[in-house]
Amino acid sequence: MYRRAFNVNRWAEAFLAASGDAAEAAFLCLKTLAVPVMPVSGVLFGRSAALKLEKILREYTVAAEEDTMDITIHFICLLTEKNCLRYIGLLLQKIEQKLDEQKGIFAVTVETASAENSQSCNLEKELAQMIKENSGAADVKVKTQVRPELLGGFLLRMGSFFIDASLKGQLEKLKKDLLGESYG
Repeated sequence: MYRRAFNVNRWAEAFLAASGDAAEAAFLCLKTLAVPVMPVSGVLFGRSAALKLEKILREYTVAAEEDTMDITIHFICLLTEKNCLRYIGLLLQKIEQKLDEQKGIFAVTVETASAENSQSCNLEKELAQMIKENSGAADVKVKTQVRPELLGGFLLRMGSFFIDASLKGQLEKLKKDLLGESYG
């Protein structure tokens, strides 16, 4: 049987288009409703499961904005019906990324060898301030991940921009230089 790949961009754009001016509120609602739904996301699929899930969500949710709640519940049910609910985590990340782009917020990921490395020199704050000043971004979101295999230093990711200032990366570069290998 032929199965289509999940297109996270298309689904994120559809959610944002459906929610219109209330996109931020709808995203927060989706994020909230996703928490109890995620554990069963691989089990629920099909039209009957979507209808049951809709009934449960409507019984147990209280929302300030009725339209926002409707959009969100319908979206979760559509994901369930199309057997795509298991991608809700990935979808939340993509929607948040698109909302940030609309607001001029840059998302930066810093991977360090230890938590002390980023905390001791206020790497996050300094990096956010530097990027904000040089790019004209409205704001900068810095997410830090600890990866001990880096040995020291850091990796910086901002969209397709990537800097490897890790000890592991420098050692690998030195190895390639000594062996005469290319970097591609």
